[in-house]
Amino acid sequence: MDPSSFDMEKLYLVTDIPGYAPQIGRLLSMMNYARYTTLSAVKGLGVEELDALTDPGSNSIGMLLLHFAAVEHAYQALTFEGRELNDQDAAEWGPALDLGEKGRASIHGHELDYYLERMQTVRNRTFEWFKTVDDDWLAQEQPFWRGRPANFHFMWYHVFEDEINHRGQIRLIRKRLGGHYRA
Repeated sequence: MDPSSFDMEKLYLVTDIPGYAPQIGRLLSMMNYARYTTLSAVKGLGVEELDALTDPGSNSIGMLLLHFAAVEHAYQALTFEGRELNDQDAAEWGPALDLGEKGRASIHGHELDYYLERMQTVRNRTFEWFKTVDDDWLAQEQPFWRGRPANFHFMWYHVFEDEINHRGQIRLIRKRLGGHYRA
């Protein structure tokens, strides 16, 4: 997965995508742009940079990249499958969802392609799931944070909003890499 693989003619359009309902296409357009900017932010990083910690309690860029895939997987389960994460999901994605100490202990030593492939595998599944629903599906509500109702549209907005937020951290970490903390 490379930033150059995006349709640059439509990158800045929040628009329909053939094969998807109109609102879903627009949501996916925004997700595509968020992912493009994430990929641009990490292009060319090596293992040392991906594993760098700015202090002993921080998250690495690699941890944050895997976090993007984990969050997206969790929302696939919640919204498309109607379930919470199971034990198998927790074993595979738990450290990336939790980050912190668990993430630092297990998410390191991988090349950039490892993270990009995990992110792309999950994203491909998201795009396949979205082909199976219509715009009315986005309006479905269920109890969410603190028991308040949320619809699927908000939940999927949150998936890429979380990525945008953490991408800011990635950019900050890249700026600080000159004097990073090494575990």
